[in-house]
Amino acid sequence: MKKLLILLLLPIFSFAQNCVPTTIVINLDQYQGETYWTVKDTTGNVLTYGDNYSSQPDYASVIEQRCLPQGDLIFTIYDTYGDGLNGALWGGLNGSYYLIQCNDTLVYGTNAAFGNDSIHVFVSDACPPVMGCMDPSYVEFNHLADTDDGSCSTLKVLGCTDSTMYNYDPQANTMALVNNCDYVLTLYDLIGDGWVGSYLEVTQDTNAYYYWIDTTAYTQDFIINLNSPQPVTFKFSVTQQASLTAPHCGFKLTNPLGMTIIEVLPPFIQPMFNYTVSTYCGNLCIDKTFGCMDPLAINYIDTVNTDDGSCYYLPGCTNSSYLEYYTQGFTADYNNGDCQTEAIWGCTDSTAFNYDAIANIDNGGCIPVILGCMESLAFNFNVLANTPDTCVPLIYGCTDPTQFNFSSIANTDDGGCEPYVFGCTDSIMFNYNPLANSDNNTCIPFISGCTDPSMLNYNPEANTEDFSCIAYIYGCMDNTALNYDPLANTDNSSCIEVVMGCLDPEAYNYESTANVNDSLSCLYNANCVTGAGNPYWLNDECYAWVISVDDYCCENEWDTICQATYDYCDGTWVGPLLTRTQAKKELIMITDLLGRPTKEIKNQLLFYIYSDGSVEKKLIKQ
Repeated sequence: MKKLLILLLLPIFSFAQNCVPTTIVINLDQYQGETYWTVKDTTGNVLTYGDNYSSQPDYASVIEQRCLPQGDLIFTIYDTYGDGLNGALWGGLNGSYYLIQCNDTLVYGTNAAFGNDSIHVFVSDACPPVMGCMDPSYVEFNHLADTDDGSCSTLKVLGCTDSTMYNYDPQANTMALVNNCDYVLTLYDLIGDGWVGSYLEVTQDTNAYYYWIDTTAYTQDFIINLNSPQPVTFKFSVTQQASLTAPHCGFKLTNPLGMTIIEVLPPFIQPMFNYTVSTYCGNLCIDKTFGCMDPLAINYIDTVNTDDGSCYYLPGCTNSSYLEYYTQGFTADYNNGDCQTEAIWGCTDSTAFNYDAIANIDNGGCIPVILGCMESLAFNFNVLANTPDTCVPLIYGCTDPTQFNFSSIANTDDGGCEPYVFGCTDSIMFNYNPLANSDNNTCIPFISGCTDPSMLNYNPEANTEDFSCIAYIYGCMDNTALNYDPLANTDNSSCIEVVMGCLDPEAYNYESTANVNDSLSCLYNANCVTGAGNPYWLNDECYAWVISVDDYCCENEWDTICQATYDYCDGTWVGPLLTRTQAKKELIMITDLLGRPTKEIKNQLLFYIYSDGSVEKKLIKQ
């Protein structure tokens, strides 16, 4: 696996007066020794440069810090091979580059295939001032400010600012700090090959720290001094080359008091991680200890500092599942073992329907005795009854005397009353009404046929569809026409006459008015620019014998000054001029999988290209 190395030229530089701090980032491809860059003024003087990256690993990210003068400047990046940072062209990854001043990206290389060089003109200008409070004794203090704007207004009041702590001071606005600010950063890797290109960036104030595990470690500890209460930002970056290793990584930050500030354990599956946490080198806050603080309570504890409401004073039975809980006359807050008799809830009224002889606590649910018919299928069924009485059977029927099927003996309407419905009651008639129970002499006989007026055989007399409808199908009905439609039943005058001829525009006798190709009639003219089918073509995708000198060669003669092999893919002439007797199968060149000319290499698949246009794949094993 390729390893990513980030070359950081950090620490902080001492810049010359009136120069502009500048960061130049070069993300190299796999041919890192071909790349270098310069910064010049408009007169061509070289102000600074970067080169000799040949010692860097593949795809290394190089970060260069410079201080440049103000004014119009020219940044140029070079590639000695002439393919830019286009590593993807050779089976690798593309590189990129950018130049930053005052947190603004002034130059950005979006095109990796820039060839020999890429020139960028930019304006180097002084960074604007950062306004803010510059007095660290004030709450408004801005560690990034370089120009005081008079915003300091609130003096810091030291104390415990954590409202969850026992000694929280609501008047304090700044956490009281301890002196030791050494934090421990532990990096993890599950398989012991390090972070292989991924890195952890820790930023506080204006300081940035970069960490990665070496290639043979499972864990590494780093001591970092975070001497400021300002927030710390953790940024976990995964490069494209190290994306498979990221799940093996993790890290932990421990403060001077031994407490874990943040911990991310493997597997670490996020492609990019950003986390910001406030640190203050430990603090003077005291944790709350909870318990009963009332000396009069049975469970008083003199070591607690925060009352949690757990004090109890009345011993007794505290379990509501026992009879004593209800008979002791008070609600106990401390169980002293008096709970002896299990509470049994139920109806204790012996005259009630649901009297429970074993109940010792009445549940208020006694039910009185109710006589009635308890047969659910009876006419006089009483849903409220709990004691049986005389029942009357159900007689279902229509109880409405105005309906067609009224029953005089029914006592329970079955919901089946049928009103008088008039209509045709003859089932063999067209307008038979199955819902009618009284005939009104309106019956109509069936007449079958096509009832769809949009169809070819529509019958306006029919009232019953017999599924004989035939749809209109428009088209050419002439079987000698080019567009004859055998399915059409209605001619739409769209017939096209057949015209035979050669339809190939490359042919000598191309017929533009023809609509049916007569391929046997096509005639071609080689015209000395050979192609597939020409006597000079070598039956290959790229190579051909090409006539290149005089009209005599166009007579298809094998003239020693007329023939050479031309590579249409590369646009180059290959090999010496050949005579007719020399035009035989000879090796022209050897290429790799990417089409690049090469020498014979063992244990690698290569392509052998011959003068007759044939190509052979060979793998010569050592």
